[in-house]
Amino acid sequence: MDDTAVVSAQRFWQELGLPGLIDVHTHFMPQRVLDKVWAYFDAVEPRWHITYRAEEDERLATLRAFGVRAFTSMLYPHKPDMARWLNGWAADFAARTPDCLHTATFFPEPGVEGYVRAALEGGARVFKSHVQVGAYDPGDALLEPVWGTLAESGTPVVIHCGSGPHPGKYTGPEPVGRVLARHPRLRLIIAHMGLPEYGDFLGLAERYEGVHLDTTMAFTDFTESRWPFPRSERGRLAALGDRVLFGSDFPNIPYGYRHALDALTRVGQDGEWLRGVCYGNAARLFGI
Repeated sequence: MDDTAVVSAQRFWQELGLPGLIDVHTHFMPQRVLDKVWAYFDAVEPRWHITYRAEEDERLATLRAFGVRAFTSMLYPHKPDMARWLNGWAADFAARTPDCLHTATFFPEPGVEGYVRAALEGGARVFKSHVQVGAYDPGDALLEPVWGTLAESGTPVVIHCGSGPHPGKYTGPEPVGRVLARHPRLRLIIAHMGLPEYGDFLGLAERYEGVHLDTTMAFTDFTESRWPFPRSERGRLAALGDRVLFGSDFPNIPYGYRHALDALTRVGQDGEWLRGVCYGNAARLFGI
């Protein structure tokens, strides 16, 4: 662990007068699944350097040393018959990791409503939906009762539905917008600020009070060089300050954790906005 990096990250939230950070977008998953994720990034050209490639215990220690008080175990299926056992692993992980928000996931398949309800009854506090990797329509009829259940329970769902880094058949604001039209009380957290369709997803947040956005990889050098956040949208970002949440994508980021924090200061918002994004908004949403 880099002690200098730890002190630097701690200084960020201490100077804001916060008790620490809440990171709503971190990845913990079965090692054999994570190994496949890392192999995918290793094959990307140019090679994607995973800054925090380490054993699980070391990754947890690093995140806590940075001052993260609560985090998630974002995991997701890419095919049927996968989500249920991922949820079993996530439940065990949450039971032995009390600062992790118990995370679950789903896929459009027979039985999905049952295992989503079982996850909720088992204490799941947040779900992950990856429209891009799963290559599914969020409006699939098999998911209709799932969205209804999650809307009724008020359980947040972190959903990767933007078209970055590569568009999919069901990415973009339109498919998820149709889901929200049918379930307007859904608490969706749009991953990566919905890049590159930032403005469209800001529009969904303006239209539906349950829609939030996470800052995962947004505003960083890596992302700004490819999908810059428009300066013209900064006013809308400020107005939605109570529904923007810090996310990092730890450990799968090609830069240091402090850079993910520093990037938040680039969009011209004040200390109150930063305090809400880094802690207060998520604390309120998850009852922390």
